[in-house]
Amino acid sequence: MKESDRYLKIVAWSEEDGCYVGTSPGLFYGGCHGDDGQQIFAELCQIVYETIESYHKEGKPLPPPTAGQGIAEKIA
Repeated sequence: MKESDRYLKIVAWSEEDGCYVGTSPGLFYGGCHGDDGQQIFAELCQIVYETIESYHKEGKPLPPPTAGQGIAEKIA
């Protein structure tokens, strides 16, 4: 399992923004957005990977994993 697999990745359509929005709750604030949901998911995966790399380079501990913690079920 890749380290990035431990973090929840959400891509959802936003009526307010009129586009898909990708985020990884618990790992970083903000995210990415655009018109193609698959492209946004790929971009989000890259952002998650880069965020984890940044934590490692700065010697900071990673936040607790969010995947597999029932978060998606709670949101739904």
